[in-house]
Amino acid sequence: MTTPPTAEALRQDPEAFIRANTRLEAPPLVPEVQLYLASEVVPLWEATEEELAEQGLPPPFWAFAWAGGQALARYLIDHPEVVRGKRVLDFAAGSGLQGIAAKLAGAQSVEAVEIDAFAGAACRLNAAANGVEITVREEDIVGSANAGWDVVLAGDVCYERPAAERIVAWLRGLAAPSASGGCLVLMGDPGRTYLPRQGLERIIAYGVKTSRELEDSDLRNAVVWKVAPEPEEAAG
Repeated sequence: MTTPPTAEALRQDPEAFIRANTRLEAPPLVPEVQLYLASEVVPLWEATEEELAEQGLPPPFWAFAWAGGQALARYLIDHPEVVRGKRVLDFAAGSGLQGIAAKLAGAQSVEAVEIDAFAGAACRLNAAANGVEITVREEDIVGSANAGWDVVLAGDVCYERPAAERIVAWLRGLAAPSASGGCLVLMGDPGRTYLPRQGLERIIAYGVKTSRELEDSDLRNAVVWKVAPEPEEAAG
């Protein structure tokens, strides 16, 4: 009989923690992709609090396929020309769903960036489970210059006002015309509180099945938006 890993071992090995607390499943809107997801929300949250609180790590957002990320992934798989042959950044990647979808759609390269080491581990595990290669970086890159990306993906990043304002300002800067022509910046969002009310071009919307343990509804209307360099002035 195999002895389960100790709490200390799980703290030292994020991949072991992920395998012990999730299982491979397909997100409802993107059945083409398999991710290590939490089948039950509360037990994983409690396990994370118990095992990881000492390190001050954030909640396990990487263990769920959020509605905005699913919408972005669906859009890329259905419209591979958006990323085919392109260099893609999956910002605040979480599970890595968007980056994996971009790679499946033919992206030349995908870089997934996260500030949480457990999310970085989830990205690596999920990429391997889907037979694709993505580069994972664990650092805060908001405010940095474009590192050669043609397309930037950002799903479900507008939860909190300070972070949303900082991130959106940076995304607008990346979308601005430059000597290299700027890059395409896409956001996936199901109507989060701090989503900008201007400066976004609606591309497509999807109904995404969700859980009331995570959201306030069993179905969220998630929109894929193109980010404009500067906010449009409000009408009137």
